[in-house]
Amino acid sequence: MNSTPANGDLLRVEALRKYFHFRGTIVRAVDGISFGMRRGATLGLVGESGSGKTTVGRMILRLAEPTSGRIFFEGMDITGLGARGMRSLRRRMQLIPQDPYSALNPQRSIGWAVTEPYRIHRIGKKSEWENKVRELLATVGVPPDAFNAYPGELSGGQLQRVCIARALSLKPDLLICDEPMSALDVSIQAQVLKLLQDLQHQFGLTYLFISHNLAVVERISDMVAVMYLGRMMEIGGGEAIFERTAHPYTRALLASVPSMSAERKTGNVSLKGDMPSPANPPPGCPFSTRCAHVMDVCCREHPTLRELGNGHFAACHLL
Repeated sequence: MNSTPANGDLLRVEALRKYFHFRGTIVRAVDGISFGMRRGATLGLVGESGSGKTTVGRMILRLAEPTSGRIFFEGMDITGLGARGMRSLRRRMQLIPQDPYSALNPQRSIGWAVTEPYRIHRIGKKSEWENKVRELLATVGVPPDAFNAYPGELSGGQLQRVCIARALSLKPDLLICDEPMSALDVSIQAQVLKLLQDLQHQFGLTYLFISHNLAVVERISDMVAVMYLGRMMEIGGGEAIFERTAHPYTRALLASVPSMSAERKTGNVSLKGDMPSPANPPPGCPFSTRCAHVMDVCCREHPTLRELGNGHFAACHLL
């Protein structure tokens, strides 16, 4: 399944899997997902902790090697690229981390941190680096004089902006945003989210936005993909996912989000119990052990993604 036509995708993954072997047990972290991402758009990847979202991002960046499946960037299969090929490609694919406190070396200055990509990739002249970094800091809303400051002197919101500046330094096409709001106060989250939207319009960036916060995902995403236990449950445009929700798991996630709106009705849906272990997934539908609508077939056969119209897909035997 492709969420968008292949020839319009900046990034496309096909049947991507990541299995970990631990003490004779196979842990299916990601179990055969496929999706496409249009250039300049945002795909929100959502699901509970342990659903495999971060592993997907790491595989796209080739920080984790896929067990099987393929990853295409601008139509080129990058799954088997060696270290030399990936070195040049990583200039075009960068990461915004979840925790800016651990992402920055407390013993190195902000200027050192943001110039690090220039040193690694040997870009430009060393004499020009400081001016470029000060411009980048100003672009993301950090005072340029923070160049000589250390991480301990900045707030969490400022540190996340520094991480964004570092990711932008190589002029990437794709940013993997791995829970970039989770370590920030709510008031700061709104500011950073607005910054990401502004930067996307300014530089034509494409985002894979990984999050468990559906309110944030709804605001920033053009497409939304819902994962559960390493599998894709539902994928489609933001309006389809949030207004024409099809999968019981997606409805349960939406019902758990506090809302002041009387327009959205998700029904009396709740998630009960815990997600099964990816080392021992249930037969059939992975959500069968927690679904209020479970049928016999759900416990025997894994549902395939079915198109519901206009690029909206869901994997459920009820549909």
